Amino acid sequence: MNEADLDLVAALQVAPRASAAVLAEALDMSASTVGRRLARLAEQRILRVIGQVEWSARAKGNPRHVWVTTQPGAAGRVAHALAQLPEAQLVAETSGRSDVYLAAHLRDRAEARELLTERIPGVPGVAGTHSELVLRALTRADSWRLHRLGDDQLDLLARAEEPAGTPPRPGDLRVSEDERRVIGLLHEDGRINAAEAGRVLGLSQSTTYRLIQSILRRGIVRPRVEVEPALLGYGLEAVIALTISPGAIQPVAEELARHPSARYVSIVAGTTSVIHQGVFRNEDEMADFLTRDLAPLPGISALQVSVVLRMLRRYWIHREDGLLT
Repeated sequence: MNEADLDLVAALQVAPRASAAVLAEALDMSASTVGRRLARLAEQRILRVIGQVEWSARAKGNPRHVWVTTQPGAAGRVAHALAQLPEAQLVAETSGRSDVYLAAHLRDRAEARELLTERIPGVPGVAGTHSELVLRALTRADSWRLHRLGDDQLDLLARAEEPAGTPPRPGDLRVSEDERRVIGLLHEDGRINAAEAGRVLGLSQSTTYRLIQSILRRGIVRPRVEVEPALLGYGLEAVIALTISPGAIQPVAEELARHPSARYVSIVAGTTSVIHQGVFRNEDEMADFLTRDLAPLPGISALQVSVVLRMLRRYWIHREDGLLT
Protein backbone atom coordinates (compact mmCIF):
# COMPACT_ATOMS: atom_id res chain seq x y z
CA MET A 1 0.00 0.00 0.00
CA ASN A 2 1.34 3.44 -0.88
CA GLU A 3 0.93 6.68 1.07
CA ALA A 4 -2.29 7.65 -0.72
CA ASP A 5 -3.77 4.24 0.07
CA LEU A 6 -2.91 4.65 3.74
CA ASP A 7 -4.52 8.11 3.77
CA LEU A 8 -7.65 6.59 2.27
CA VAL A 9 -7.73 3.91 4.97
CA ALA A 10 -7.33 6.61 7.64
CA ALA A 11 -10.22 8.58 6.13
CA LEU A 12 -12.46 5.51 5.97
CA GLN A 13 -11.71 4.74 9.61
CA VAL A 14 -13.25 8.09 10.51
CA ALA A 15 -16.11 8.02 7.97
CA PRO A 16 -16.53 4.52 6.52
CA ARG A 17 -19.79 5.42 4.73
CA ALA A 18 -18.67 8.79 3.38
CA SER A 19 -19.26 9.36 -0.31
CA ALA A 20 -16.40 9.33 -2.80
CA ALA A 21 -16.88 13.09 -3.18
CA VAL A 22 -16.40 13.73 0.55
CA LEU A 23 -13.38 11.41 0.72
CA ALA A 24 -11.92 13.15 -2.33
CA GLU A 25 -12.35 16.60 -0.77
CA ALA A 26 -10.72 15.49 2.48
CA LEU A 27 -7.78 13.83 0.72
CA ASP A 28 -7.33 16.35 -2.10
CA MET A 29 -8.01 13.72 -4.77
CA SER A 30 -10.62 13.46 -7.47
CA ALA A 31 -13.72 11.38 -6.75
CA SER A 32 -12.82 9.10 -9.67
CA THR A 33 -9.37 8.49 -8.15
CA VAL A 34 -10.95 7.60 -4.81
CA GLY A 35 -13.33 5.21 -6.54
CA ARG A 36 -10.53 3.52 -8.46
CA ARG A 37 -8.41 3.13 -5.33
CA LEU A 38 -11.29 1.64 -3.38
CA ALA A 39 -12.05 -0.78 -6.20
CA ARG A 40 -8.41 -1.81 -6.52
CA LEU A 41 -7.94 -2.41 -2.80
CA ALA A 42 -11.10 -4.51 -2.75
CA GLU A 43 -10.10 -6.50 -5.85
CA GLN A 44 -6.68 -7.19 -4.34
CA ARG A 45 -8.42 -8.47 -1.18
CA ILE A 46 -6.67 -5.86 0.95
CA LEU A 47 -9.61 -3.85 2.22
CA ARG A 48 -13.33 -4.16 2.82
CA VAL A 49 -15.80 -1.92 4.63
CA ILE A 50 -18.08 -4.10 6.75
CA GLY A 51 -20.68 -3.56 9.45
CA GLN A 52 -19.65 -4.44 13.00
CA VAL A 53 -22.83 -5.89 14.51
CA GLU A 54 -23.63 -5.44 18.19
CA TRP A 55 -23.43 -8.71 20.18
CA SER A 56 -27.07 -8.66 21.22
CA ALA A 57 -28.19 -8.60 17.58
CA ARG A 58 -26.42 -11.93 17.08
CA ALA A 59 -26.87 -13.78 20.34
CA LYS A 60 -28.03 -13.65 23.95
CA GLY A 61 -24.63 -14.46 25.45
CA ASN A 62 -21.48 -12.36 25.65
CA PRO A 63 -18.33 -13.38 23.74
CA ARG A 64 -15.60 -15.62 25.17
CA HIS A 65 -11.83 -15.44 24.94
CA VAL A 66 -10.44 -18.96 24.52
CA TRP A 67 -6.80 -20.01 24.77
CA VAL A 68 -5.96 -23.43 23.38
CA THR A 69 -2.87 -25.52 24.10
CA THR A 70 -2.09 -28.10 21.43
CA GLN A 71 -0.01 -31.22 21.15
CA PRO A 72 3.48 -30.64 19.68
CA GLY A 73 3.32 -29.84 15.99
CA ALA A 74 -0.49 -29.62 15.92
CA ALA A 75 -1.03 -25.85 16.28
CA GLY A 76 -1.55 -25.20 12.58
CA ARG A 77 -4.04 -28.02 12.11
CA VAL A 78 -5.95 -27.09 15.25
CA ALA A 79 -6.12 -23.42 14.29
CA HIS A 80 -7.41 -24.30 10.83
CA ALA A 81 -10.10 -26.57 12.32
CA LEU A 82 -11.19 -23.94 14.85
CA ALA A 83 -11.40 -21.30 12.10
CA GLN A 84 -14.21 -23.33 10.53
CA LEU A 85 -16.42 -23.04 13.62
CA PRO A 86 -19.33 -20.67 12.93
CA GLU A 87 -19.04 -19.25 16.45
CA ALA A 88 -15.35 -18.34 16.01
CA GLN A 89 -15.12 -14.63 15.24
CA LEU A 90 -11.32 -14.53 15.48
CA VAL A 91 -8.75 -17.35 15.30
CA ALA A 92 -4.97 -16.95 15.42
CA GLU A 93 -1.89 -19.06 15.96
CA THR A 94 0.03 -17.57 18.87
CA SER A 95 3.10 -17.99 21.02
CA GLY A 96 3.32 -17.34 24.74
CA ARG A 97 0.24 -18.06 26.82
CA SER A 98 -1.21 -20.50 24.29
CA ASP A 99 -0.71 -22.06 20.86
CA VAL A 100 -4.05 -20.88 19.47
CA TYR A 101 -6.28 -18.01 20.53
CA LEU A 102 -9.88 -17.54 19.49
CA ALA A 103 -12.76 -15.20 20.27
CA ALA A 104 -16.15 -16.90 20.15
CA HIS A 105 -19.65 -15.41 19.95
CA LEU A 106 -22.27 -17.79 21.33
CA ARG A 107 -26.05 -17.79 21.25
CA ASP A 108 -26.55 -18.80 24.88
CA ARG A 109 -24.99 -20.56 27.89
CA ALA A 110 -25.95 -24.01 26.62
CA GLU A 111 -24.05 -23.43 23.39
CA ALA A 112 -21.11 -22.06 25.39
CA ARG A 113 -20.97 -25.21 27.52
CA GLU A 114 -21.05 -27.45 24.45
CA LEU A 115 -18.39 -25.47 22.59
CA LEU A 116 -16.02 -25.10 25.53
CA THR A 117 -16.32 -28.55 27.08
CA GLU A 118 -16.97 -30.78 24.07
CA ARG A 119 -16.43 -29.35 20.61
CA ILE A 120 -13.14 -27.47 21.08
CA PRO A 121 -11.53 -30.13 23.34
CA GLY A 122 -12.69 -32.74 20.82
CA VAL A 123 -10.69 -31.24 17.96
CA PRO A 124 -7.78 -33.59 17.19
CA GLY A 125 -4.54 -32.17 18.56
CA VAL A 126 -6.07 -30.07 21.36
CA ALA A 127 -4.31 -30.72 24.66
CA GLY A 128 -6.06 -28.17 26.86
CA THR A 129 -8.20 -25.03 26.89
CA HIS A 130 -8.80 -21.99 29.06
CA SER A 131 -11.65 -19.52 28.56
CA GLU A 132 -12.80 -16.21 29.99
CA LEU A 133 -16.16 -14.48 29.67
CA VAL A 134 -16.34 -10.93 28.33
CA LEU A 135 -18.29 -8.82 30.81
CA ARG A 136 -17.86 -5.44 29.14
CA ALA A 137 -16.02 -4.16 26.08
CA LEU A 138 -14.47 -0.71 26.41
CA THR A 139 -13.22 -0.37 22.86
CA ARG A 140 -13.50 -2.41 19.69
CA ALA A 141 -11.77 -2.49 16.34
CA ASP A 142 -13.94 0.25 14.80
CA SER A 143 -12.29 2.75 17.19
CA TRP A 144 -8.68 2.01 16.21
CA ARG A 145 -7.14 4.72 14.03
CA LEU A 146 -4.20 5.45 11.77
CA HIS A 147 -3.02 8.90 12.84
CA ARG A 148 -2.22 10.41 9.45
CA LEU A 149 -4.75 13.17 8.83
CA GLY A 150 -4.85 16.78 9.93
CA ASP A 151 -7.53 18.43 12.05
CA ASP A 152 -9.25 20.07 9.07
CA GLN A 153 -9.48 16.73 7.28
CA LEU A 154 -10.80 14.98 10.39
CA ASP A 155 -13.41 17.69 10.95
CA LEU A 156 -14.66 17.44 7.37
CA LEU A 157 -14.93 13.67 7.59
CA ALA A 158 -16.58 13.74 11.01
CA ARG A 159 -19.28 16.11 9.71
CA ALA A 160 -20.01 13.72 6.84
CA GLU A 161 -20.23 10.58 8.97
CA GLU A 162 -23.64 9.35 10.05
CA PRO A 163 -23.95 9.57 13.86
CA ALA A 164 -23.71 6.27 15.71
CA GLY A 165 -25.56 5.78 18.93
CA THR A 166 -24.60 3.91 22.07
CA PRO A 167 -25.04 0.16 21.53
CA PRO A 168 -28.11 -1.25 23.28
CA ARG A 169 -27.65 -3.18 26.49
CA PRO A 170 -28.03 -6.96 26.24
CA GLY A 171 -31.70 -7.84 26.40
CA ASP A 172 -32.80 -4.35 25.33
CA LEU A 173 -32.44 -4.93 21.59
CA ARG A 174 -35.66 -5.10 19.59
CA VAL A 175 -35.48 -5.40 15.80
CA SER A 176 -38.07 -6.17 13.17
CA GLU A 177 -37.61 -8.80 10.50
CA ASP A 178 -36.89 -6.11 7.88
CA GLU A 179 -34.32 -4.53 10.21
CA ARG A 180 -32.68 -7.92 10.70
CA ARG A 181 -32.38 -8.31 6.92
CA VAL A 182 -30.83 -4.84 6.62
CA ILE A 183 -28.39 -5.69 9.42
CA GLY A 184 -27.27 -8.71 7.37
CA LEU A 185 -26.60 -6.54 4.32
CA LEU A 186 -24.70 -3.92 6.35
CA HIS A 187 -22.61 -6.66 7.95
CA GLU A 188 -21.43 -7.76 4.49
CA ASP A 189 -21.09 -4.24 3.02
CA GLY A 190 -20.88 -1.33 5.42
CA ARG A 191 -21.11 1.17 2.54
CA ILE A 192 -24.27 -0.19 0.92
CA ASN A 193 -26.76 2.58 0.13
CA ALA A 194 -30.52 2.59 0.44
CA ALA A 195 -31.13 2.11 -3.29
CA GLU A 196 -28.92 -1.00 -3.48
CA ALA A 197 -30.28 -2.46 -0.25
CA GLY A 198 -33.85 -1.78 -1.29
CA ARG A 199 -33.38 -3.65 -4.58
CA VAL A 200 -31.98 -6.68 -2.75
CA LEU A 201 -34.73 -6.70 -0.12
CA GLY A 202 -37.65 -5.74 -2.33
CA LEU A 203 -38.35 -2.59 -0.28
CA SER A 204 -38.72 1.02 -1.36
CA GLN A 205 -35.66 3.24 -1.21
CA SER A 206 -37.28 5.55 1.35
CA THR A 207 -38.22 2.64 3.64
CA THR A 208 -34.74 1.13 3.37
CA TYR A 209 -33.14 4.52 4.07
CA ARG A 210 -35.16 4.87 7.28
CA LEU A 211 -34.22 1.34 8.35
CA ILE A 212 -30.50 1.93 7.72
CA GLN A 213 -30.51 5.24 9.58
CA SER A 214 -32.36 3.72 12.55
CA ILE A 215 -29.93 0.81 12.78
CA LEU A 216 -26.90 3.12 12.63
CA ARG A 217 -28.29 5.68 15.09
CA ARG A 218 -29.11 2.95 17.61
CA GLY A 219 -25.56 1.58 17.45
CA ILE A 220 -26.71 -1.86 16.33
CA VAL A 221 -24.27 -1.75 13.41
CA ARG A 222 -21.08 0.30 13.34
CA PRO A 223 -19.41 0.41 9.89
CA ARG A 224 -15.67 -0.17 9.94
CA VAL A 225 -12.72 -0.78 7.66
CA GLU A 226 -11.50 -4.36 7.64
CA VAL A 227 -7.79 -4.57 6.75
CA GLU A 228 -4.97 -6.46 8.40
CA PRO A 229 -2.85 -4.17 10.65
CA ALA A 230 0.37 -5.66 9.22
CA LEU A 231 -0.49 -4.14 5.82
CA LEU A 232 -0.70 -0.74 7.52
CA GLY A 233 2.75 -1.02 9.10
CA TYR A 234 1.71 -2.67 12.39
CA GLY A 235 3.45 -5.99 12.04
CA LEU A 236 3.24 -7.13 15.66
CA GLU A 237 -0.04 -8.04 17.33
CA ALA A 238 -0.56 -9.41 20.82
CA VAL A 239 -3.35 -10.43 23.20
CA ILE A 240 -2.33 -9.31 26.69
CA ALA A 241 -4.20 -10.64 29.73
CA LEU A 242 -3.77 -8.55 32.89
CA THR A 243 -4.52 -9.46 36.50
CA ILE A 244 -5.65 -6.32 38.35
CA SER A 245 -6.91 -5.61 41.86
CA PRO A 246 -10.72 -5.19 41.88
CA GLY A 247 -10.78 -1.48 42.65
CA ALA A 248 -8.46 -0.68 39.74
CA ILE A 249 -10.07 -2.81 37.02
CA GLN A 250 -12.37 -0.15 35.55
CA PRO A 251 -9.88 2.78 35.53
CA VAL A 252 -7.09 0.61 34.13
CA ALA A 253 -9.36 -0.75 31.41
CA GLU A 254 -10.45 2.78 30.49
CA GLU A 255 -6.84 3.94 30.30
CA LEU A 256 -5.88 0.97 28.12
CA ALA A 257 -8.83 1.66 25.81
CA ARG A 258 -7.34 5.11 25.13
CA HIS A 259 -3.91 3.70 24.23
CA PRO A 260 -2.99 4.05 20.53
CA SER A 261 -2.30 0.32 20.29
CA ALA A 262 -5.77 -0.75 21.48
CA ARG A 263 -7.94 -2.61 18.99
CA TYR A 264 -10.02 -4.37 21.60
CA VAL A 265 -10.11 -3.96 25.38
CA SER A 266 -12.53 -5.87 27.59
CA ILE A 267 -13.19 -6.59 31.25
CA VAL A 268 -13.47 -10.34 31.72
CA ALA A 269 -14.44 -12.97 34.27
CA GLY A 270 -11.75 -15.61 34.70
CA THR A 271 -8.24 -15.90 36.04
CA THR A 272 -7.44 -12.46 34.62
CA SER A 273 -9.27 -9.14 34.79
CA VAL A 274 -8.72 -7.26 31.53
CA ILE A 275 -7.81 -8.33 28.00
CA HIS A 276 -5.92 -5.85 25.80
CA GLN A 277 -5.62 -6.79 22.15
CA GLY A 278 -3.05 -4.42 20.72
CA VAL A 279 -1.08 -3.80 17.55
CA PHE A 280 2.47 -2.43 17.42
CA ARG A 281 4.87 -1.39 14.70
CA ASN A 282 7.72 -3.48 16.06
CA GLU A 283 9.17 -5.17 19.14
CA ASP A 284 10.57 -1.94 20.58
CA GLU A 285 7.14 -0.32 20.51
CA MET A 286 5.63 -3.32 22.27
CA ALA A 287 8.44 -3.31 24.82
CA ASP A 288 7.71 0.35 25.57
CA PHE A 289 4.06 -0.51 26.12
CA LEU A 290 4.84 -3.37 28.50
CA THR A 291 7.59 -1.65 30.49
CA ARG A 292 6.71 2.04 30.30
CA ASP A 293 3.04 2.55 29.54
CA LEU A 294 1.74 -0.16 31.88
CA ALA A 295 4.12 0.73 34.72
CA PRO A 296 2.21 3.73 36.16
CA LEU A 297 -1.19 2.03 36.03
CA PRO A 298 -2.38 1.00 39.52
CA GLY A 299 -3.24 -2.47 40.69
CA ILE A 300 -1.61 -4.58 37.96
CA SER A 301 -0.10 -7.66 39.57
CA ALA A 302 0.58 -9.91 36.57
CA LEU A 303 0.28 -10.14 32.81
CA GLN A 304 0.40 -12.89 30.21
CA VAL A 305 1.20 -12.21 26.57
CA SER A 306 0.13 -14.18 23.51
CA VAL A 307 1.92 -12.93 20.38
CA VAL A 308 0.03 -13.50 17.13
CA LEU A 309 2.05 -15.59 14.68
CA ARG A 310 -0.63 -16.01 12.03
CA MET A 311 -4.15 -14.63 11.76
CA LEU A 312 -6.55 -17.11 10.20
CA ARG A 313 -9.87 -15.41 10.81
CA ARG A 314 -10.97 -12.00 12.01
CA TYR A 315 -14.55 -10.87 12.31
CA TRP A 316 -15.69 -14.04 10.52
CA ILE A 317 -13.53 -13.21 7.47
CA HIS A 318 -10.82 -15.73 6.67
CA ARG A 319 -7.26 -14.49 6.06
CA GLU A 320 -4.48 -15.83 3.90
CA ASP A 321 -1.10 -14.10 4.20
CA GLY A 322 -2.89 -10.98 5.41
CA LEU A 323 -5.39 -10.90 2.53
CA LEU A 324 -9.14 -11.25 2.94
CA THR A 325 -10.68 -14.40 1.51
